[in-house]
Amino acid sequence: MNASYAIDYEMIFQHAPVGMCISIDRIIQSCNHALGAMFGYDCAQLNGESFAVLYPTMDEFLRTGDRIIPIMNARGRYSDERIMRRADGELFWCHVTGRALDAGKPLGAGVWTFEDVSEKRPVTAELTPREREIAALLVEGKTSKVIARETDLSPRTVEMHRAKLMKKFSASTSSELVHKLVGVAR
Repeated sequence: MNASYAIDYEMIFQHAPVGMCISIDRIIQSCNHALGAMFGYDCAQLNGESFAVLYPTMDEFLRTGDRIIPIMNARGRYSDERIMRRADGELFWCHVTGRALDAGKPLGAGVWTFEDVSEKRPVTAELTPREREIAALLVEGKTSKVIARETDLSPRTVEMHRAKLMKKFSASTSSELVHKLVGVAR
């Protein structure tokens, strides 16, 4: 690298190929153009807003925050795929990764990336907020017992939601359901 070349971190942040933001207490402090475009907002509309505007419902925003805290406390980072909402109301699958800047405050200051994975995983059925949550956890390979523990539901309730998902996706087995959720044709 040329010694006289200065690295412009703001330019790198703004031109990153994935959506990125800096947040404090789940409030977007600064986002890049890719994040704004992905969600259908101008960056100025998102800066200062709660992450809640990116979720299908307030309940999903709150439950996701509750699920993230113990994982961030243990690992210092978090990653999953979940259904998010664009400004026009369209739902889409998004890969989300975050890292706390202070390990003692998992949802305090952090750096988050967002990648639209809707081309390989389209949202093809009308799902309830709870079904979206269960679907995201099933895609991660979690069992009903683990999902029940993480969502504070009974295993029987998780099984009920899995059965509804299987019906909506015309899946005859749990494996087929997961394949359909991830957009893989069987």
